[in-house]
Amino acid sequence: MATINTNSGAMVALQQLNMTNRDLEQVQSRITTGLAVSSAKDDGGKFAIAQKMRADVQAYEVVGGSLDLAASTVDVALAAGEAVSDILIEMKSKALAASDTSLDSASRSALNEDFKALRDQIGKIVSNASFNGTNLINNTVTSISALANASGSSTISIADENLSLGGGVVTLTATASMDSAGTAATLAGTISTSLNNLNSSLARLGTASKSVGIHKDFVGKLADSLTQGIGNLVDADLAKESARLQSLQVKQQLGVQALSIANSAPSTILGYFR
Repeated sequence: MATINTNSGAMVALQQLNMTNRDLEQVQSRITTGLAVSSAKDDGGKFAIAQKMRADVQAYEVVGGSLDLAASTVDVALAAGEAVSDILIEMKSKALAASDTSLDSASRSALNEDFKALRDQIGKIVSNASFNGTNLINNTVTSISALANASGSSTISIADENLSLGGGVVTLTATASMDSAGTAATLAGTISTSLNNLNSSLARLGTASKSVGIHKDFVGKLADSLTQGIGNLVDADLAKESARLQSLQVKQQLGVQALSIANSAPSTILGYFR
């Protein structure tokens, strides 16, 4: 039946053209953003999963920063502890030299001045071994902790090592002095004990630093895996979308032509009246 009131052919052609245009817009969006799922309306389930994974990735970046901070604090403490160890070794040699009973008082006095200067240097090193305001070797904190997971429910704790003079590890006091051969011999023994204690402290700090480094590497790999997972979930296949774009562009052109043909159909009715 020929009619000018209802052009069903044009309606069908227009519907198909609108569908093609919507598909074309979707493909263009994917090519522009590189994402197959860029918002919740694309795929609510995948978008929600991706958002949660993105939150975890950002959280692991914070964890990595926390671990870096702890590692730097421990590394400063280690560097200071190693410097103290070197000084104690030098002090021990001076104490042994001063314990020689055949040494004259002037020589022993000179050795004692060097000994006291080195002793004071230990105090300066320990008091200045801070990173970001935290000193792990002067007994100002009991421990430090770093975040270990994305929820903050797990931490890595590193205990303080008090390397202050007379603080327990270094048993040498802040007023130690060699005024005689006997005192020098006693100090040599005290320094030996301090060195043994210090070696144990350095071993603990070294183990802590290594543990933080290992966990930092793990967190980095975990964040990379999550990032890859997000990509697998929401990234667009650009090669596939490019091929689909060309197909839809051709389909759009054909749809425009089909609509044009359908719209011209009612005009043939005029031929009935000629």
